Formats: sequence, structure tokens, C-alpha cells
Amino acid sequence: MTRSRTYHSPAREEAARQTRRRIVAAARELFESQGYAGTTIDAVAARAGVGRRTVFLSVGSKAELLKLAWDWAVVGDDEPVPMVERPHIVAMQQVTDPEVLVRHWVGQIMTVGARVAALAGVLARAQDVDAEAAALQERIDVERRTGVGMFVRHLESVGGLRPGLTVPDAVDMCWILMNPLLQQRLLVERGWTSADLEDWLLRLVRASLLG
Repeated sequence: MTRSRTYHSPAREEAARQTRRRIVAAARELFESQGYAGTTIDAVAARAGVGRRTVFLSVGSKAELLKLAWDWAVVGDDEPVPMVERPHIVAMQQVTDPEVLVRHWVGQIMTVGARVAALAGVLARAQDVDAEAAALQERIDVERRTGVGMFVRHLESVGGLRPGLTVPDAVDMCWILMNPLLQQRLLVERGWTSADLEDWLLRLVRASLLG
């Protein structure tokens, strides 16, 4: 009996990955400039320099394009490494000084917020007219609470949570503070600098959480 062989071509895989990157980058540019409703698969294909079929084969539907653009923006690249396994997150889990831990967390939400702010606006408008976009927003909210929960529980474990403050309440506070749309209103509408925003968030988180 002849055994079938799995053909593996690193060059072909890398080419497919580069194509996927172009498609997702094109989709993100169009989402941010044209909005979710105004972006079509044909427009994404044209901007990426591929055929319509390639968009579907490489990524999928318009909602899947938005999901992947969001996921890559959150972590900062397309490497298949979950956020919880990223070096900076792993390093945060080793911190035992509450002040240092809070500074790390605020720095992290500033970094991620800057990357996802424009897409957050796209998604906020899309969820009212598209069920898949609404489902994506729900998933993002759950993921944010999960990430905040890890931070707050770690802060509690090192004795950093102030007396009388429950973990659920602390999670709620941090969850709303990490909303990139709220941050953008201060940056864009009120003219705050990133340094202003980070300093205010740091002072607010310290006052709200630390014992």
C-alpha cells in the first residue's frame, strides 16, 4: 500500500501569509476610511491586488476580515501567539510590586488602545447594522473582562488591592477605563496628549485600586 505524503512548502506558506497580510491591511484601511458598510470585498481585493476569490480563500467574509484586523491590532502582529503568552504579559505576571504592576498595565492599555482606536469606532457603528459585527463586539467585551480579571486578581494576590474593594468592582473600573473610544475622545476631541492621558489613567488607577 502506498502511503500518501503531506506536501510542505515553506516558500508557498510564506507567500500565502504575505497575501493574507496585504488583504487584512487593505481591509483595515478601507474600514477606517469608508466605514464597515461602505467597504466591499471587491474593494478590498482591488486594494490588495488580488482576486475576490483569494480574499474569501485567504480570510473569509467581511466580518472575518474585521475580526482578523482587530485581533492583529490588539497583539501588534500576525504571529499565532495568544496574548496571554506574549512576553510582556508573562513578565507582568512575575511582578510583585503593586505600583510597578499598575504602571505596566496602564502602559499596556495605552499601547493597545492606540492600535485599535480607529477600528473600535468602525466596530461601534457596524454592530448596529450587522449581526456578525455585533457578535464580534460581544466577544471583544468578554476578552477585555478576561484580561482585566487576570490583572486585578494578580494585583490582589500581591496585596495591592485596597481594603474593601472587591475583585468584581475593580474589574468593572478597569474595564471601562481601558475603552479606547473613551480615550480617543480625550485625545482627539479635547486635545489631550498621550502623556497627559497616561498620567491621568495612572493616577486614577492608583487612587481607585491600590491599598
